[in-house]
Amino acid sequence: MWEKETSIAKEAALKAGEYIREISKQGFRIRKKGLIDLVTDADLKAEGAILSVIGEAFPEDHILSEEKGRTQGNSHRIWIVDPLDGTTNFAHGLQFVSVSIALKEREEYVLGVVYNPFLEELFEARKGMGAFLNSEPIHTSETMRMEDALLVTGFPYYVKERPQRVLQVFESMILRSQGVRRLGSAAIDLCYVAMGRFDGFWEEGLKPWDTAAGMVILREAGGFITDYWGCEYDPYKDTLLASNKILHPELLRVIKEQGL
Repeated sequence: MWEKETSIAKEAALKAGEYIREISKQGFRIRKKGLIDLVTDADLKAEGAILSVIGEAFPEDHILSEEKGRTQGNSHRIWIVDPLDGTTNFAHGLQFVSVSIALKEREEYVLGVVYNPFLEELFEARKGMGAFLNSEPIHTSETMRMEDALLVTGFPYYVKERPQRVLQVFESMILRSQGVRRLGSAAIDLCYVAMGRFDGFWEEGLKPWDTAAGMVILREAGGFITDYWGCEYDPYKDTLLASNKILHPELLRVIKEQGL
């Protein structure tokens, strides 16, 4: 199921990726949406490409995209799109960025595609069909102990206004794990847990377009994802904890010890 939808999502992601690479070489304008929240010409051009490809193939579907918002349709399906996850990285010439596209059908998230146009890594998954990187199957790690775990996190846009909780959890995680990284793209973070480069990922203050596609890929790769209280995760929730499943109880314990 969803073969055509996956093909269209990959086509859209690859086309958006072409624009992102081109604009990175040509130069681009940057403007601020918030104190540390940026948008560039590449975000807008990539978004236009994605909406055009999906809209032409599935004109009845809804689309929720980071910059344009929600485009109304007549079906029971909604595409959730981040045309450039990691805009701050892009603006500074760092190549950890991604295009993220997911499809939700009624109450189920059924496919996810995440593409890094600079590293040319294309992650994809369909519900019940496994997860893949450049057509090769991927699976989460088998790391069993926190002291052996490499974790990844991100900081919400409101971190400067409300730093205490974020930094408390960060301190506890870095003291108990092998190490913590921060790449700047939640979609990539989830995919890297899915393929075993990282063993766990936590963050708060994310939006649906940041995590919907990566969530599908992680689950299909054997990973586990909840909110900070261990309840089932949904991209519209404010907190996220993802892991290789083995480490999940210990990661939850670290967060709960902070009194959250």
